[in-house]
Amino acid sequence: MDIIKLYFSQRKKAIFVFIIFSGIFIFSLFLYNLPLVAILYPIIICLVLIFLFFLYDIRKIKQKHDRLKEISCLPSTLMQNFPAIHSQDDADYQAIIHSLRNEQSHIQAETDQRFQNMIDYYTIWVHQIKTPIAAMKLSLQSEDSPLSRQLSEELQRIEQYVEMVLAFLRLDSESNDYVFQEQDIDDIIKDAVKKFAGQFIRKKLRLCYEPLKMKVLTDGKWLTFVIEQLLSNALKYTNTGSITIEQEYPMILCIRDTGIGIAPEDLPRVFEKSYTGYNGRTDKKASGIGLYLCKRICDNLGHHITIESSLESGTVARINLEHKNTKPE
Repeated sequence: MDIIKLYFSQRKKAIFVFIIFSGIFIFSLFLYNLPLVAILYPIIICLVLIFLFFLYDIRKIKQKHDRLKEISCLPSTLMQNFPAIHSQDDADYQAIIHSLRNEQSHIQAETDQRFQNMIDYYTIWVHQIKTPIAAMKLSLQSEDSPLSRQLSEELQRIEQYVEMVLAFLRLDSESNDYVFQEQDIDDIIKDAVKKFAGQFIRKKLRLCYEPLKMKVLTDGKWLTFVIEQLLSNALKYTNTGSITIEQEYPMILCIRDTGIGIAPEDLPRVFEKSYTGYNGRTDKKASGIGLYLCKRICDNLGHHITIESSLESGTVARINLEHKNTKPE
């Protein structure tokens, strides 16, 4: 019904002109005093022909509309097989569309190339920066003093930021390096805890952890990144008390701390990119990238991560490690 209304709305000028000409025609016949039957026959014939023409024209317009509607749902690169050209307007519009598609393809190619160049540059930079980091770590291992321990901790933080850059670059890479295998979650946790052992000691925090004896189908490298990020956050915002790593039924890894917690208004947005919340603005060092990366990585791994917290009562991060759609390699 809408297409019929639109059809007559677009052709109201032609219909008005036709009515004027028909009136002139009928008036002329009356002037010659012709019988009424002689006037009605051509009028009826003309009305029937006009009705048939309208039906045919409306059908063609509807087919054209439906085809264009189908094409509009496609990506611009797949837009082709437009309706046949029946007027100069059709030819002009299709020429404009083709011109815009070519321009868009050219811009997209340039944008993709610039993006790839940026990815290549930062990937090389990340690998290059690891060399002086490793050299400084070796130098600091030769001495044991409060200053060397502090520098080692800061160097570890730099290394973690570098890993975050590399993870961020690889998230949307077309050639991801996810390798799903059955992993012992205790091995991943122990490596992560060992990495942050110095911070546990310096802040005098108690680690509550018993072997979980749990196997999980995942990518060990990426899951390690997530667990390290969650431990880093727990250590960063916990000054006294403990950090607990435990299992909740059936395959939920839980990392619980007794830190400053997260404000209720910030909780719904903790996984948003660059969102730091009240604690991040107070600390003035948070990037708002860590939990965003954790969420994206868990989604890619087929896991599910949640955060629960309240101010001054600590935070608990849960990762549901169940994965039903991937087989080990």
